[in-house]
Amino acid sequence: MTIDHAKPLLLPLTALVAFEAWARAAHLQSDSLAPPSAIMMAMIGALADYSIPIATRDTLFSAFAGLAIGGAIGLALGIAFGTSDALNRLMEVTVEAIRPIPSIALLPIALIALGFGYRMEIVIVAFACIWPMLILSSAAVRGIEPRLMEVSRALRLPHAQRVWKIIIPAALPRIFVAFRLSAGIALIVAVTVEIAINPIGLGAGIMLAQQALRPDLMLAYLVWIGLIGYGLNVLLILTQRRLFGRAALSGASA
Repeated sequence: MTIDHAKPLLLPLTALVAFEAWARAAHLQSDSLAPPSAIMMAMIGALADYSIPIATRDTLFSAFAGLAIGGAIGLALGIAFGTSDALNRLMEVTVEAIRPIPSIALLPIALIALGFGYRMEIVIVAFACIWPMLILSSAAVRGIEPRLMEVSRALRLPHAQRVWKIIIPAALPRIFVAFRLSAGIALIVAVTVEIAINPIGLGAGIMLAQQALRPDLMLAYLVWIGLIGYGLNVLLILTQRRLFGRAALSGASA
């Protein structure tokens, strides 16, 4: 690791060392805070007894399943709205009326219909992931070079072939940006559902630790979730750069 790569770590490491020193000097006794060393030991213990790995499996399964379902629906609708002005105008009011509804507000309905477990959480995550994919993919389709669309019309390509051969390849860098955004939303919503009501996954682990008056374990779960989110984002950025090169940068800035 070079000095430039290490610089972003300087501030958080300094803050951790300072907080550790303060906690030990003040003999910290709290139901909501714990020294970084205690948090690290709690995380090691939760990893050793498989409670964090099992909770991670449950959360990621719900998050990725919801992302796949919601992302596919949002992408299909985005392409449809992006290629049809009439459909876009027809559905604009409906979409703008439903989109602002917080996904968590659907919990009572989803709980009655589906009960506790994976299905309820996946439905909530899918609902949350539809909208960024729909809005950004529709904008990506509308931003395609007009000459490409003229070529497809000149070749008299059927609509399905036009979408597959022209629209998706041209819009893919910006669609991938929408997927990155949706992936972060999927993880956030999955953990939120688990904290609020669903007794599985990392969110439920946070609540159990809080009820057991284990701030070290509760914060260990929070740190672990942050590490998962950071790792997922880094993986997606590397994949984006590998697939699209400079197009990834222009898609991210668009």
